[in-house]
Amino acid sequence: MSTAILTGQPVPGSSLEGDLRLLGFDVRVASDAGDAETLLAAVPAGRRVAIVDARFVGHPHALRLGLTDPRFPVAAIPGAVTAQAGARQELTRAVARERLAASGGCPGFTPGEQNGASATLVDSLADRVAAVLDADGVAVHRPELGTLVAAVPADPQARNEARQAVSAVDDEAVRLRTAVKSRDGFFTTHCISPYSRYLARWCARRGLTPNQVTTASLLTALIAAGCAATGTRAGFVAAGLLLLFSFVLDCTDGQLARYSLQYSTLGAWLDATFDRAKEYAYYAGLALGAARGGDDVWALALGAMVLQTCRHVVDFSFNEANHDATANTSPTAALSDKLDSVGWTVWLRRMIVLPIGERWAMIAVLTALTTPRITFYALLIGCAFAATYTTAGRVLRSLTRKAQRTPRAARALADLADSGWLAGSLARKRRGGGYGAPALAALGAALLVLGAVLGGYGSWIVFGAACLYALLSAVAVSGPLTGPLDWLVPPVLRAAEYGTVLLLAAEADVNGALPAAFGLVAAVAYHHYDTVYRIRGDAGAPPHWLVRAIGGHEGRTLLVTALAALLAATDFTVALTVLAVLVALVVLFESIRFWVSAGAPAVHDEGEPA
Repeated sequence: MSTAILTGQPVPGSSLEGDLRLLGFDVRVASDAGDAETLLAAVPAGRRVAIVDARFVGHPHALRLGLTDPRFPVAAIPGAVTAQAGARQELTRAVARERLAASGGCPGFTPGEQNGASATLVDSLADRVAAVLDADGVAVHRPELGTLVAAVPADPQARNEARQAVSAVDDEAVRLRTAVKSRDGFFTTHCISPYSRYLARWCARRGLTPNQVTTASLLTALIAAGCAATGTRAGFVAAGLLLLFSFVLDCTDGQLARYSLQYSTLGAWLDATFDRAKEYAYYAGLALGAARGGDDVWALALGAMVLQTCRHVVDFSFNEANHDATANTSPTAALSDKLDSVGWTVWLRRMIVLPIGERWAMIAVLTALTTPRITFYALLIGCAFAATYTTAGRVLRSLTRKAQRTPRAARALADLADSGWLAGSLARKRRGGGYGAPALAALGAALLVLGAVLGGYGSWIVFGAACLYALLSAVAVSGPLTGPLDWLVPPVLRAAEYGTVLLLAAEADVNGALPAAFGLVAAVAYHHYDTVYRIRGDAGAPPHWLVRAIGGHEGRTLLVTALAALLAATDFTVALTVLAVLVALVVLFESIRFWVSAGAPAVHDEGEPA
């Protein structure tokens, strides 16, 4: 349980103490800064502590936003400040300084002005402590309250006005509205969120957690994949309906987290990884269902997974390269901002990039009404157009802006490249910048794919092309990735690796080769998604031993092409299966170990627009 220390004289008729208890706080009362310091010292070290002015008037949700969000070590709203266990020392020090100031222990300073803190105009201990924390360089989160009220009235008239302002705004309506993402896709905004937010509230009132809803969404999608795998029309209809319901639950878990502020590291990881698991498992279910009807669409299923994964890598790489760049402006970005000011263009542009909501709705409807082959054709065409549109726009932005990328961005791109020990030993260090890295990566990828197409299965030409690819990609990442288009390097390497596995499995032309390739690409793709979310949490890439254990992109490519040249097609299928299982086991073991550990980053990522 958390502890709230009310400071000052209680106000008759105030609901503040009851509001704090409903938020899970054990409430204690302090008459002044000295009492607050004594009570603070008595609170167990592992607890969150809040200091709240007894005169506070505001909405309960304002208190919830300011005092219970687990993502921020220190947070404050007018009249209240809180610190989690890791920031208790800073809070204790700030309260001690205010106690000394109040008792005249530091001549020449007034409360709130110790150690350079700016003076506060409101005589509130909580606000003065927040000011001291700011002056000490502590990152104090102040949530955007919007129409919610949070104030410390100085007299009865101001208290009356504040109470009237509270009565004029529906606290629950604001809470429901803000549970929905501020930026989302058309389908989700207009077809899902109008009712899923109420489902989120229903879950909150029954004590369900976002992780439980996320798990329910995964199970629903897996059942949908199983229905699709039956290959019957009834199974396809059930699969489409269940996939849509899975998406409703997928929206609900995030809305539940925002509604009740139940953010967690494990929850963010589950939400991010389960989305991909659900979609790609459904692709496999469609392929199995088609096979039952005599139609082999495994190549299309694998192609859809490759294309979708590469799209995500483009998004990740571009965002990592530019989110902290300086002088990060361009005419193309300015035009995009102007278009965003025109209402209909916003929705059109969000729809044509085929975000997860539109994509899953299309897959569900086509599954129910048509065949798996038609579903995959539509998916591939839609995703290819979306990928071309978004990538072209980002290339134009990169060419017209004069962004200066930070060492962190270059390091993130290098980590996303997923190069193994071969890349480190094949190339000498080169200077970064310019267009050399993406050109080298693209040349290596083109030679690799061309070798796979021309050489065919069983040819050493493909292995030779893989050697050239390994060398060129190693040179590409041997310098800092600070050029304007260097964010293209990771997706180009992903496309080359995944595409080669797809081509060789298709050319093997034996039963089981493409499903085995699907499993291998899925295992490697999971590793790449895991890398992304570690970087977003400022935890860095997976450990070097893991990247080296699974070969890096160039090591895996060389191994797969060598196996294709050495083995018969049936043996190649077995080898791909074994490789997929080994990669999956190693990657999942390390990933689960990391994300359930105490040192995992407190990531809350809104992810792909739903």
